Amino acid sequence: MKLRPYQENDVAQIRAAYREKNKSVLFVGPTGYGKTVLFSHIVKSALERGKKVMVLCHRMELIDQIEAALISVGIQPGIVAPHRECTNKNVVLASVWTLINRLYAFDPPDLLVVDEAHHATSKTTWGKILNHWPQSHRLGVTATPLRLSGEGLNDLFEKMVLGPSTQELIELGFLTPVRVFAPSQPDLEGVRRRGGEFVIGDLEAALAKSTITGDAISHYKRLCNGKRAIAFCVSVAHAKVIAESFNKEGIKSESIDGSLDSGERRRRITNFREGRTQVLTSCDLVSEGFDLPAIEAGILLRPTASTGLYLQQVGRCLRTADGKSESIILDHAGNTLRHGLPTERREWTLAGEEKKRKAAKETIVSVKICKACFQACPQTAQECSGCGEEFPVKPRKVVQVKGELQELKAAVNRSRMAEQTSAKSLEGLISLGVMRGYKNPLAWATHVLQGRKIKKERSFR
Repeated sequence: MKLRPYQENDVAQIRAAYREKNKSVLFVGPTGYGKTVLFSHIVKSALERGKKVMVLCHRMELIDQIEAALISVGIQPGIVAPHRECTNKNVVLASVWTLINRLYAFDPPDLLVVDEAHHATSKTTWGKILNHWPQSHRLGVTATPLRLSGEGLNDLFEKMVLGPSTQELIELGFLTPVRVFAPSQPDLEGVRRRGGEFVIGDLEAALAKSTITGDAISHYKRLCNGKRAIAFCVSVAHAKVIAESFNKEGIKSESIDGSLDSGERRRRITNFREGRTQVLTSCDLVSEGFDLPAIEAGILLRPTASTGLYLQQVGRCLRTADGKSESIILDHAGNTLRHGLPTERREWTLAGEEKKRKAAKETIVSVKICKACFQACPQTAQECSGCGEEFPVKPRKVVQVKGELQELKAAVNRSRMAEQTSAKSLEGLISLGVMRGYKNPLAWATHVLQGRKIKKERSFR
């Protein structure tokens, strides 16, 4: 498998980073970049120089994919995973969950490659493995070098090397153009957060009482009928319900989750790849590292506060494939308004950021939704790139009184208050704050909700 020109350039940058005396390098390339191909060539080069290499990943599907990539460059790796025998100790492909209990069975590798390296901090299982062999060189790869906690990755990596952006890869023809539609948003009033993320149990309850499933099916039929779509769900139970709902509408659907044996998961994935199944539903199984170019559409049904998870999910759909001219995202979770379009350029850093500052940053999003076709467009767009509908420009209302121009402040204030009152949840208020151009929509929305709470408590006294 030959490297693409941009991959050759990035391999050169990674090698230059090591020559600068960095022992641990983090490479960042968007989902669909071909990071597995990139590090497979680096592993081959290290092996040819007599080095021992260990590659870490965390799911059986990823082990299968990485093994295939290594075989394509002439390497049959040893495997450390349940029910697999490690026959090659020069290049080892290891499940972190299995390796953590067998660390002392292996000598320190010369190079440790960490797939999905955003998991690698000192407090995680990945970090414990890396810290067990501090003398080894490290190469981490990820599409999203950030954690919901705001914690940085600089405790395990010294240098970051950035590959091309999603938009650049689209322009080069290595990813498909993407259209994003946001036809509905769930009401998340009362949904709590834990560790920065929405509580799954609360999300399940909120989505169970909404019309989001019907909206998802109707818009799938309207915008991408017959296309192979992945639905990202809140939980395993939610994924099964969504699959059943699509089946009732005559759209062949199956759910996949970790409770299925590997053979059954492969059968369902094969059915999807070959077009016998149109919609595949899942919770987290296909969010990270899942390489299936056949995906033509993504259906977002899980609201998430994590920019990383959102980009991982959307990125599953952007790979090129024969007969595939574009990718379609149907966002029923409000994630595009929360985190921005998948093609937006993002500034990555190893340092991490404070929770409060991170939360404010993630809610200030330069996206607006066309009311005619529901396509998501940049905030600066004057017309919808999908249907051509012009975005209205709201003029200031004035009235002439005794020869002087005076703003109708009372009418404007009533209109703004009515608009504010209709926004019931934190998410709705944040969206309103973004639309109004507030500098900190999160702080404003939180303040409004706190005021409502105090007013409600006083009314019961």
